Formats: sequence, C-alpha cells, structure tokens
Amino acid sequence: MKTTLEGAKEENHDEIVESLQNLLEKNYDAEKGFKKAIENTKNHSLKNYLKHQAVKRNRFVTEIDFELRSLDAKPKESGSVTASIHRAWIDLKSTIAGNDDEAILEECIRGDKASVEEYEDVLEKHKLPTKIQQVVTEQLEDIHKTLNEVKRMEDLKE
Repeated sequence: MKTTLEGAKEENHDEIVESLQNLLEKNYDAEKGFKKAIENTKNHSLKNYLKHQAVKRNRFVTEIDFELRSLDAKPKESGSVTASIHRAWIDLKSTIAGNDDEAILEECIRGDKASVEEYEDVLEKHKLPTKIQQVVTEQLEDIHKTLNEVKRMEDLKE
C-alpha cells in the first residue's frame, strides 16, 4: 500500500510526464510546420531561416525525448492531428494568397505564441526536477527569441 507521500510523488511524476509529452508533441508539430513553410516560400533567406528553426525544433524534440526517458517514460513519436489540420490550412491559405511570405510569417508567429503559452503553463503548474526545468526554460527562451525575430521579419515585409 502506498503512503500519501508516495501517491503524491507518483501523481506529480505522471503530470510531469504528460506535460513533457505535450511539449514533445508541440515540437514535432512546430518542426513539421517550419518544414511546410519552407515549401511555401520562394524567398531564399526566409527558406534558410525556416530550415534553421526546423532543425532547432528537432533538437528540442531530442532533448525532451531524453528527459522523458530519464523519467522511465516512453516518448510520443509524432505530433498531433490538430497540427496536421493546421498544416493543411497553411497549404490552402498559401495557395490562395499565392504563397505569400507575410502569411507564412503570420502562421509562424501564431504557432510560436501557442508554444510560449504551453511552455509557460508547464513551468507555472509543475515543480519540475532541476535538469528538466533548465531544459524547458532554455527552450522557452529560445522560442521567445524566435518569436521576436519572426515579428521583426514580418514588420520588414510591411
């Protein structure tokens, strides 16, 4: 029979694993979203920037995967159905807009804002082990930087 403390630790562990699984899924989605955006732009420097962001999100996936395994959890292996629908929407929107780079940047901003909210939510709601807290915090800071960069690029397009 488990003590109250053991039960609480197990519940906290399960909540942390679920939160990390959600971040993992969000990063799979972001990586695929950046790759889809690469297909929809003709601007060479924007393509390079988006490739860099896709690689960065792949690194985030690897880091979170490692942390999940350190918690004896089996990481998810793909993104969400919702994101697949969102990428289809980007395809449609890009086709209608003539693969407009501004529309692509707007979708990148929207996706990164959602990521920021999810990361902040995880950090606020959970007492994460130190190493995991560090990984999540560093990734959040990186997403903030990306969001600011994309906003600046969008402003230059106007």
